[in-house]
Amino acid sequence: MTPDMKIPINYAEASETLKKYLKLTGSPVAFRFATKKEDIPAGMQELDKTIRHCAMIGLARKEGRIFYSPSARHECNGGAWALGLREITDSLKNGDFYFKLGKFESSAACKRTIDRVPHLDTNETFATLYAPLEKTPFDPQVVLIVANPWSMLKLAQSSLFRMGGRINAEFAGIQSVCSDTCAQTYLNGKVNFSLGCDGSRKFSGIEDGEMVMGIPAELLPEMIESVKEVAAAPGSKPGSK
Repeated sequence: MTPDMKIPINYAEASETLKKYLKLTGSPVAFRFATKKEDIPAGMQELDKTIRHCAMIGLARKEGRIFYSPSARHECNGGAWALGLREITDSLKNGDFYFKLGKFESSAACKRTIDRVPHLDTNETFATLYAPLEKTPFDPQVVLIVANPWSMLKLAQSSLFRMGGRINAEFAGIQSVCSDTCAQTYLNGKVNFSLGCDGSRKFSGIEDGEMVMGIPAELLPEMIESVKEVAAAPGSKPGSK
């Protein structure tokens, strides 16, 4: 696969910096949307089981696995829809799905939420690509970090280090890893924080004391330099691993 970034990024060094200064217990995850088969790097293997997107992130983060997943390997319909792999199901579209799970007072409340879930166009994606950042064979479009609130605090401060301002995180307590931190981050080019959802906490190993963040890959070099400054600043409370 030809390089997708005009200015090359040393992903191994970026990963090492994030792990060191944020005291991460797993790897940052490189993620990419492949629009056609030719976008998949030579030698990269298809995932050998059918699981949820959030669980795929867990495989790259905790086990160091590198793989791609077409629609057939995505178990969660909501995640596959948000990632542009397949059409939205009727039960998700009309609000019945999350209403029956007890997440909303009414199916109408659920539909109002679903109608605002960031997602790629249906069938825009051929497959999704995953790798630990330090070993990625492709240029990611989004870098995912799962970490405790202290680490997220340092990432939030790093996001504002150069220009200041405010962070407007957007999430709904559902579809946190597929929509909030992958699709949305890719589509709007902004960092986003999410609390995780019941599904991602149940199926992907996100702990009760962890959150999720998506970083547009283009912002990675600036974030790396800012993290070094912010985490080591005199007024920065040290975190524990």
